[in-house]
Amino acid sequence: MLIDITATQTAGLARIGVFDSGVGGLSVLRELRKEWPGAHLHYVADSGHAPYGERSDAHVLARSRAVAAHLITGGASIVVIACNTATAVAAQSLREAWPRTPIVGVEPGIKPALAATRNGRVGVMATRGTLNSEKFKRLVAALAPHEPLHLRACDGLAAAIEQGSMDAPDLLSLVERHCRPLREACVDTVVLGCTHYAFAAPQIHAALGPDVHVIDTAVAVAKQVARIGRPRTPVTNRAARAAPPLLQTTGNPDQLRRIASAWLCEAVEAAHITL
Repeated sequence: MLIDITATQTAGLARIGVFDSGVGGLSVLRELRKEWPGAHLHYVADSGHAPYGERSDAHVLARSRAVAAHLITGGASIVVIACNTATAVAAQSLREAWPRTPIVGVEPGIKPALAATRNGRVGVMATRGTLNSEKFKRLVAALAPHEPLHLRACDGLAAAIEQGSMDAPDLLSLVERHCRPLREACVDTVVLGCTHYAFAAPQIHAALGPDVHVIDTAVAVAKQVARIGRPRTPVTNRAARAAPPLLQTTGNPDQLRRIASAWLCEAVEAAHITL
């Protein structure tokens, strides 16, 4: 299952709110920008309280509720949880709190990985919080009850990616450390179970080897959000390119601006917020 979604009938012409514990959700925002160029995008990086994947469920739930409230108060009619850990911990709670607002989450792409594998050996790279969540365990039980998955809790990797330099020695060392056990297990397909990891996908692929298929879900999430929102959008607005996305962070706005400008391939600004 690529996407976790409910309440698909209630979306109108939307400002789409997107959030993550940091910059990783920009991988989803980038695909949304391509898929629906006329949409108004509002992104919050909760970097001042990151990383979610290495925090308690109570912390992730509280932060997710605070950020979602901020986005909805700001006019978002669709909220995208661009974080696997927050989806696992908080999606149901957010849907109960805002039943009229479609809440789109992300899940590790286990189903397409099982379909793609040639030797039956599938690896999942994710945060410890995602892998330990009951939601992830239920997903595995439903999709791969008899398939032994090779799970790798990539401690420190999201935080390293958050710094924005994909060629930094410390990041490359972490990539190698987390990919080595998967190589040794002879996996031929690997799921990226954290939105941060998409930005290090070339480095991860290089460490895994050319014959390993790497699966990310950002494109599928963007297509689903566009499908939800566009049916009620006037045709004249569908192709027009909206203003640059509104970017906010509870951390360092200069860091978010620098990384977002590079990864989105357009000049953007970012502001600090307190939530």
